[in-house]
Amino acid sequence: MEKFCSYIAIFLIVAFGNAIHATAGDPDILKDFLVLPSLDPSTITRQYFTFTGKTPALVTKATMKEFPALEGQGVSVSAIIYPPSGMNLPHVHPKASELLIVLLGSLEVGFVDTTNKLFTQTLQAPDMFIVPKGLVHFQVNTKTDSPSIALGVFGSANAGTVSLPSTVFGSGISAEILAKAFKTDEETISKLIQANN
Repeated sequence: MEKFCSYIAIFLIVAFGNAIHATAGDPDILKDFLVLPSLDPSTITRQYFTFTGKTPALVTKATMKEFPALEGQGVSVSAIIYPPSGMNLPHVHPKASELLIVLLGSLEVGFVDTTNKLFTQTLQAPDMFIVPKGLVHFQVNTKTDSPSIALGVFGSANAGTVSLPSTVFGSGISAEILAKAFKTDEETISKLIQANN
C-alpha cells in the first residue's frame, strides 16, 4: 500500500507540473491561421497578412490589435525610430520577452532583474539584446547627431506594454502616497503627476 501511495504522489506531482508548464505562453492553434469572427474566411486575401504601419510615429507596433492576422501566431513586432538623444522610457512587457535588434546606429539598452541588478549594454547595428518577460527595461540613443532604428520582436501576439512613468504618475494614485513611496515631498510628486496627465 505504501508503494502504491508513492506512485500516486509521483503521478500527481508530474501531472501538476505539466499542467503549469502547459499554460506558459500563447496557446497553440489547430489551423494555419485564425480569422476574426467578424470576417468571412473566404474573403481573406494577402492584404490580411500585410501591415504597413499607416501612421508615422516614433514606434510602429504590430500586435493583434493593429494586425489581427497575428492572433495565434505567438509573435509581434515593433519598429522603433529613436531621434538623436531619444529614448524609450522604462517600461514592462508583462506577457512576453523581447528580442531587440539594432538596424541602424547604436543604442544603450538595459533591464533590471527582480533582485534590482541592472544589466546594460551598448549595441551597434546589427547587435541583438534579449529582455526577459516582465522586467523593467529601456533604450536610449546616446548619439546627439544621428538617429537609431531598432526592431523589437516579442514572443507573444499581445506582449502588452506598461509604461512606468505614465502608469505610476498618471494613474490617480495620490501625491501623498507616491511621496511616501519615493521618499520625497508632495510638491515634487504633484509636478510629475501634472506632467503625465
